[in-house]
Amino acid sequence: MAQELEIEFKNMLTKEEYTSLLTAYKLENDIKTQTNDYFDTADFLIRENGAALRVRNKKDKFVLTLKQPADEGLLETHQPISFETFEAIKKSASLPEGEVLTQLQAFGIQDQLIHLGRLTTHRAEYMLDEGLLVLDHSEYLNREDFELEFEVSAFEAGERAFSHLLQKHEIPKREAKNKILRFFLASQEQA
Repeated sequence: MAQELEIEFKNMLTKEEYTSLLTAYKLENDIKTQTNDYFDTADFLIRENGAALRVRNKKDKFVLTLKQPADEGLLETHQPISFETFEAIKKSASLPEGEVLTQLQAFGIQDQLIHLGRLTTHRAEYMLDEGLLVLDHSEYLNREDFELEFEVSAFEAGERAFSHLLQKHEIPKREAKNKILRFFLASQEQA
């Protein structure tokens, strides 16, 4: 089973701030595209548990991931799947045997899944001494947004480094809901 603890800090960006950071770290030609397809039960039991379920397609490699709350950050459970398995999840509304299904069953979730939709992210990454700088331009439901993520291994040191990074680039601190929540809120507005 592939599990990891993710500690990251996030900040929403304007398009101008995003472009400025791409230029500052010379990342204009290092942008890679990935898609996230999100799933939940019809009554959003996964979300109610503070968790999120997605299939990420990056370079035609598919990974089923469950993100759930941890003491610090999020616990991510990853399970590589094939394109055929991804299509089967969308059609059958159920997950294949494996680590992710086991984790969901631990929540008591047995319900069939619904495919909530797709979010496409154009991502650039840059390794700093203090952590991984991630610049995301996301497109979903006829919207787009820009986000800075900063992935670290230790919460307190990472928080200080993140604050310094924002100050250095004169970027105000702005709340950044996670992508699946932004996607979900946008879908609710369209309903």
